[in-house]
Amino acid sequence: MKKNVLGVKIDDITSEEALERVKGWLEGKGKYYIVTPNPEFLVAAQKDQVFRKLLNDADLSIPDGVGLKLSGKVKNTVYGVDFMEKLVEMSNDYGFTVGLLGGKGGVAKRAAECLRKKYPKVKIVFADSGGEIDDDGNVIARTLNLIQGTKQSNERLPRPFGARNDGGSLDILFVAFGHIKQEKWIGKNLKKIPVKVAMGVGGAFDYLSGEVMRAPKFIRVLGLEWLFRLILQPWRIKRQLALVKYMILLGSSRT
Repeated sequence: MKKNVLGVKIDDITSEEALERVKGWLEGKGKYYIVTPNPEFLVAAQKDQVFRKLLNDADLSIPDGVGLKLSGKVKNTVYGVDFMEKLVEMSNDYGFTVGLLGGKGGVAKRAAECLRKKYPKVKIVFADSGGEIDDDGNVIARTLNLIQGTKQSNERLPRPFGARNDGGSLDILFVAFGHIKQEKWIGKNLKKIPVKVAMGVGGAFDYLSGEVMRAPKFIRVLGLEWLFRLILQPWRIKRQLALVKYMILLGSSRT
């Protein structure tokens, strides 16, 4: 059931329920996209109406982070990076094809290598940074001929993508351009590319590649992963201020 938190619709769903839903999509036809709202997303959505609409139009909006529970409306937590890995595991078991797009410094390829070692049967047919993306989801510097520009290029994925995958189609595309950018990129391009399911995954490639250490599970259970990240990456302090804004917005919405 969708819950409205600060004007953003959230699927109050368990990881298992979400996986079953995506499996049904992959076994059928159609195009779908997944978003992973957390307090930072919700704060950004208050000012960016395009971003808010993309979140609300998503086919699946998983509650990423315990911060959403503070609203009193959401009971479940499904961490985006964990859900991405569960989708990869499911793809390993059922033969779905996977692509990784985004990240910096070759992290997509390193994440793919790590995932292949852990899930030997997984068909990761594509891994690339995809170039530089602006705040509106447009490609402004490319490492591949991404789906921008000519009508011909808008009808297919980059050549290396199609060349390594039968027929150029793909079951799941994980997009890691950072929140807002990745959702806008998906919104602009999903209909143009042969992909069934696209999911914005933020910094998931960093964690899955081992570039950035994840908080131990007990810290995640306590809802303190944000503090663990802040200790490892002090530069995140500006981003963590969004949690303060989120709490203020929640308080205002209840008065």
